[in-house]
Amino acid sequence: MSYQAGKYDIAVIGAGHAGCEAALAAARMGMKTLLFSISLEAVANMPCNPHIGGSSKGHLVKEIDCLGGEMGKNIDKTYTQMRMLNTSKGPAVYSLRAQADRKRYQLGKKHKLVKQENLIIKQAEIVDIGL
Repeated sequence: MSYQAGKYDIAVIGAGHAGCEAALAAARMGMKTLLFSISLEAVANMPCNPHIGGSSKGHLVKEIDCLGGEMGKNIDKTYTQMRMLNTSKGPAVYSLRAQADRKRYQLGKKHKLVKQENLIIKQAEIVDIGL
């Protein structure tokens, strides 16, 4: 089975955190971008423990934010609580973590993707990229 999607500069497979950020970055650079998701209902879906931040992911979110990404902006709009972790250890290891309202986070991110110029979202299972 083949899938003819038209002509695009870049195709991003997967609409999780990384895929959404990659697609937004490419589209904002003027590239005609196609973002694939196995389900349109699952675009920007968060796991059952919906948080952003912490010791490892927190650093990535700060880097994404510095590069103009949406992850940090969206969590600022949709968090239900924020907590500073590791406060008993010392300032070098303090780490902010925000708990999200899963549905609001997903809908906010999906809205941003849908409104982005140069970005199209398609539902499809990609099994071969035909190189």
